[in-house]
Amino acid sequence: MAEKRDYYEVLGLSKGASDDEIKRAFRKLAKKYHPDLNPGDKDAEAKFKEVNEAYSVLSDPEKKSRYDQFGHAGVDPSYGAGAGAGGGAGGFGGFGDFGGFGGFGDIFETFFGGGMGGGRRTNAPSKGEDISLRVKIEFTEAAFGCEKEVRYTRRCACKSCKGTGAKNGTEFETCSQCGGRGVVTSVQRTILGNVQSQRTCPICQGSGRRIKTPCPDCQGGIITENKKTKVKIPAGIDNGQTLTLRGQGNSGRNGGPAGDVYIVVSVAPHKIFERRGNDIYCEIPISLTDAALGCEMVVPTLDGKIKYTVPEGTQTDSTFRFKGKGVPKLGGRTRGDMYVKVSVEVPRNLSASQKELLKKFADSITEKNFEKKESFFQKLNQLFNK
Repeated sequence: MAEKRDYYEVLGLSKGASDDEIKRAFRKLAKKYHPDLNPGDKDAEAKFKEVNEAYSVLSDPEKKSRYDQFGHAGVDPSYGAGAGAGGGAGGFGGFGDFGGFGGFGDIFETFFGGGMGGGRRTNAPSKGEDISLRVKIEFTEAAFGCEKEVRYTRRCACKSCKGTGAKNGTEFETCSQCGGRGVVTSVQRTILGNVQSQRTCPICQGSGRRIKTPCPDCQGGIITENKKTKVKIPAGIDNGQTLTLRGQGNSGRNGGPAGDVYIVVSVAPHKIFERRGNDIYCEIPISLTDAALGCEMVVPTLDGKIKYTVPEGTQTDSTFRFKGKGVPKLGGRTRGDMYVKVSVEVPRNLSASQKELLKKFADSITEKNFEKKESFFQKLNQLFNK
């Protein structure tokens, strides 16, 4: 019989490798040599068996300790006595047929899904769940900032038992199912041999201990709390942006931090203004006479009303800029601008006398009074008189 290779050498590791290094090496090599990916390759099949044998020992703290001390003799009673029916340490023998696992995905679920050789303890500290809220504010509140009260329900640690779930002053007892380890081990006989897997203890849910006397004020150390808090909404915030309250969400488990509260801001549309970034836009109608002769126009802004002189001969859709009259930049000191577009409104429902006056006015002017009209007809004449 050929001498067995060192298990660390099989996994490409140095003695003293950590549990994570051992697991990563096993995953990599097991995938590389898996028979489903190497059909008919006897060499890959043999290496796959060797890798599994090495991992079955090095992933088990007790076996690993004996192996580090005594080598193969510490973990394999049949070592040196010839090839027994068991096929080596950990019982990984008889790799002729891998169909019993239903393929590549099933075997890795068997090895890794239950935490083979390690088992993830669910009593490790974990962050609490986040909470999402929505707050509605007015257009001007978004522009200049405001303070709003938000209300929500969250799960938090019971004050009576401080989140332990046990009545104050009472003690815990070690879980009899898992012996305080938080995980239970099972061995499944398969075509590959005996496959060991671990899963969270169903009795203590991975804590390793049981409550003798439950807290009368809660269920498992958690209570539901109705929370209300005031939130400062900064000037310049826009519709759909989110504020975060760190550590105000649901309580963590086993000493883990609380989750966060995410507040989505919903800004109501304004009756006059439209926001684009930090600039605001509005449209103001003016009469035909005001556009022709010029006028003093009242302009609404976020800061109140101001007066602006519209020059004579103003055309429809002319836009005027009011610097610094827009929305403050979020977290900054400057503001955007405001743009006012005027639309010239043509009068309707004229009386007979009004129409007569307009006709006289039209007869009194020429194309020279209409810059765009004169330019258009000049181009039209040039186009058709070629």
